[in-house]
Amino acid sequence: MRTAETRTRGSFRWIGTVVLITVSVAAGFFIHDEIQAAHRKELSQDAQRLLTDTSEAFAEVAAMVQPSVVSIVTSKTVTGGPQGMNPLFSDPFFRRFFGDRFGDGHDFGRSERKEQGLGSGVIVDEAGYILTNNHVIDKADDIKVVLSDKREFEAKLIGTDPKTDLAVVKIDGKDLDSLALGDSDKLKVGELVFAIGSPFRLNFTVTMGIVSAKGRANVGIADYEDFIQTDAAINPGNSGGAMVNSRGELVGINTAIFSTTGGYQGIGFAIPSNMAKVVMDQLLSSGKVTRGWLGVSIQGLTRELASQFGLKDERGALVSGVIEGSAAEKAGLKRGDVIVEFNGQDVFDPTGLRNMVAGTPPGTGVKIGIIREGRSRTLEARLDELEGEQVSAGPDPDRGRDNVLRGVQVEEITGALRGRLRLPDGVEGVIVSEVDEDSPARSMLQPGDIIMELNRQMVQGIRDYEEIISGVGEDDAVLILVYRNGGTFYLSITRK
Repeated sequence: MRTAETRTRGSFRWIGTVVLITVSVAAGFFIHDEIQAAHRKELSQDAQRLLTDTSEAFAEVAAMVQPSVVSIVTSKTVTGGPQGMNPLFSDPFFRRFFGDRFGDGHDFGRSERKEQGLGSGVIVDEAGYILTNNHVIDKADDIKVVLSDKREFEAKLIGTDPKTDLAVVKIDGKDLDSLALGDSDKLKVGELVFAIGSPFRLNFTVTMGIVSAKGRANVGIADYEDFIQTDAAINPGNSGGAMVNSRGELVGINTAIFSTTGGYQGIGFAIPSNMAKVVMDQLLSSGKVTRGWLGVSIQGLTRELASQFGLKDERGALVSGVIEGSAAEKAGLKRGDVIVEFNGQDVFDPTGLRNMVAGTPPGTGVKIGIIREGRSRTLEARLDELEGEQVSAGPDPDRGRDNVLRGVQVEEITGALRGRLRLPDGVEGVIVSEVDEDSPARSMLQPGDIIMELNRQMVQGIRDYEEIISGVGEDDAVLILVYRNGGTFYLSITRK
């Protein structure tokens, strides 16, 4: 039998063992922490300060710009097409390029309904003037503007310019924050930019990227293209929103993305602020856009052509024709001249020259640098006005209301449409976009038809079309020359 003393000694030995184990474990943890601390790396104070300052600078730019960027919600009455389209793709640009059945393989038949569109815009004047894309507000019955502080306004359409896909609307409000326009010509490839808009109905979203390229043309979005390319995320609903530089200046109007899926794939496009300013100033001053016209046919230079004309490189625009009586002929331009400079600006290709001429007001005196037979020369010209491209501030709803062309909706034939429809040279006019169910022309005309003549008068644009139909009486028949499916034919439309 164990005595009390034996039991006591045994207990003390057991307690001592526990204490020893506890101390050993604690010491182990202490040693482990010391080792971890010795190997732990901390960000230097300089790096922390730099990153913190950079993050705060980004946040400051976003906070400064956001109150000037608005959401634009439009509604219009449409006939035909499906009613089950994903509402996230309500940006009109995406419907125009991907079709009303994007993401839906079913045809729901024709019906009349109210359709909503979503886009963005930028307040550029404290008086309430807002820059956006033409395709955001095109054919809208109502335009609603929502500010970042949740205020809502009904907007008035001031003017549009489909040739550049720009539009100006106006709201009447107090304490509006406007965004200063920057000089987009000074942007550099690689420069940091922010894109702000309302993608997927997520109002006032800020994304960041760099300028990927400048002077992008032949994209097929507008007639006059000089896009800034960026990798800042642009998605449905961003159209018309702001591209700003690191100083918080507006340098572009976000317009479109290059995508095979309808979503962001790293390539977005914005209209340069300098181009937008020229268009906006004209819309505000006269309600329409007029463009300069030189009167030459031009083409790009290949290596072979440059060699034939004795040029060192392929820079410039080769004159392939001069129109009789034009500003070019009066200035002494000839076929075979290579235009390398326009009013102090270098000319790199035909697209660049076309944009420069169009952006110069008619009547302006300009100097044109050319190379003729290997020698440099400078000519002086006074630009004419490009006819048939003035765009007025919205259509007059009373025009053609009570004649046989009532309910026929037409659009300008843009360069993008011409390429997509593969229209041959010589086919000019307006394209039928829609024919209402109750229109007298419903059984004769169809979307996609090109109206080339009305009552034996040539139609070269919407301006001609509206002027001609405004003189058509309620009971008058109309003789139309139509281009359809590769051929032309006459239609006589009468009131039944």
